[in-house]
Amino acid sequence: MNNIKSAATSLGLQLLPVGARGAGEFDDAFAAMIGERVGALFVVTDPTYIAHRARLVDLAAKNRLPSMFTQRADVEAGGLMSYGPSFPAMYRRPAHYVDKILKGAKPADLPVEQPTKFELVINLKTAKALGLTIPPSLLARADQVIQ
Repeated sequence: MNNIKSAATSLGLQLLPVGARGAGEFDDAFAAMIGERVGALFVVTDPTYIAHRARLVDLAAKNRLPSMFTQRADVEAGGLMSYGPSFPAMYRRPAHYVDKILKGAKPADLPVEQPTKFELVINLKTAKALGLTIPPSLLARADQVIQ
């Protein structure tokens, strides 16, 4: 969370952390955000949120909040955009580790890897519904644009 706060500060943005430990707290969380007149929503990946992806996207749309996520599936469900690691690319990496181990490498000697491929996904249908225009320069950088 500190890296998100640092990024917001460097961009001159004010961050309002709002938590919800389960779907039962989503309505209150959105009411708090609307009460504070937030301009957008950034959802940090969490198993609780993944299980209720459609509800989060729906609440963001109903409250006319542009929403950013860290997973492509959230944008496919109707979120505005996502930027995060490519899960298919991450899921392929263990095969390289298995290959090295089968060829005699000790697991403890193998380096810990972090994601190297990230993807930007933008949902133009959601942007249109919110009355937003996505700059062409951002669209050109997107790995996928959902029409």
